[in-house]
Amino acid sequence: MSVLADEDLPFDVKMLDRLAEVSIRVGLNLQEGQDLIITGPVEALPLVRRLSAEAYRNGAGIVTAMLSDDELALTRYQYASDESLDSAPEWMFKAMGDAFDNNTARLAISASNPLLLSEQDPARVARAAKSMSLAAKPAMERITNFNTNWNVLAYPVLAWAKQVFPDKKDDEAVAALAEAIFSISRVDNEDPMTAWKVHQETLTERQNWLNEKDFYALHYTAPGTDLTIGLADGHEWKGGASLAKNGITCTPNIPTEEVFTTPHADRVEGVVRASKPLVLRGNVIEGIEVRFEGGKIVEAKADKGEEVFKQLIETDEGARKLGEVALVPHSSPISASGLLFYNTLYDENASCHIALGQCYSKCFKGDIGKDPEKIAEAGGNSSNIHVDWMIGSGEMDIDGISKDGTRTPVMRKGEWVY
Repeated sequence: MSVLADEDLPFDVKMLDRLAEVSIRVGLNLQEGQDLIITGPVEALPLVRRLSAEAYRNGAGIVTAMLSDDELALTRYQYASDESLDSAPEWMFKAMGDAFDNNTARLAISASNPLLLSEQDPARVARAAKSMSLAAKPAMERITNFNTNWNVLAYPVLAWAKQVFPDKKDDEAVAALAEAIFSISRVDNEDPMTAWKVHQETLTERQNWLNEKDFYALHYTAPGTDLTIGLADGHEWKGGASLAKNGITCTPNIPTEEVFTTPHADRVEGVVRASKPLVLRGNVIEGIEVRFEGGKIVEAKADKGEEVFKQLIETDEGARKLGEVALVPHSSPISASGLLFYNTLYDENASCHIALGQCYSKCFKGDIGKDPEKIAEAGGNSSNIHVDWMIGSGEMDIDGISKDGTRTPVMRKGEWVY
């Protein structure tokens, strides 16, 4: 690991300035006087510094950066006792939860080595992940419930770049990943703010159409997939920008190509096969196939990493159920790049996907999302995990099913029909 000076970075640093501007002004829509917590790897310091400067230029209160290091994280799995893996820094997540309750914004840089833990004992990794997810609940709930405005974006670190471009030299791999990130994040043009405005209008058009249709369920067909996903009662489709409970409209993911909503936790039936690998806990899981009955996964297998996937769905009672369903056209910029990013933030925006675990409370009409009991009654799932995995492809057809059984084409061969 090393932190490079701007002049040593193998890409145009002006793109980092634009990325920081888009993150603070579009992603977070940071307000004057609002505090901000930034998390990211030490290798991303060139971006962290720009984000902090841009935040202060936009009137931020206090910017707090919390930096991580992959090699430091790895030492725990290599040397810590088994008992240590059952512990997690609850104090930190409680403090972050309190900060979010007091209108602090949240910004995360996704840039870790996707296969960092690939050589570690999966049982130990799962043990630590479970304790961490339980401890993180006070902070995670504030994010999934959209108590505050938040944003996730990426930075091209070397370990990640070498996974995406294994045949390139180090600098060339970082430069190639940087170019992809800047392009897909719409900052490789002279007016990224306008580009994001136009993109948001497209996402809004899609979500409005789906909300007008008010489907009861979606039916997916593709090779290895014949799946019906019931939608939660009073569900609402979202895409791109969303209004957080603190009254601030933010765009949580940069990039984003999806429109998404909350499925009914008890009304999912059929079989589905993943169309792309899932990177989870430092492992690549390929060829996931599951069967749902009554909303719950009753059979699960994978061509690679099956044990890791099965440990995931044993996290808690809600881990076998769906918390999100998202529609992404096969022609999205990420899919068109032809790259597998080994990073869910990117790969999920290349393909229609579903998420196991916690639902988003914001994806409900009216006041349903403000009351946990009403969310549960409407079919919203509850869990300590939220893991997206990709099921869409150029061979996927999707029909919307109304309550009276009427079917409406939504996607054909992975593309929007309407």
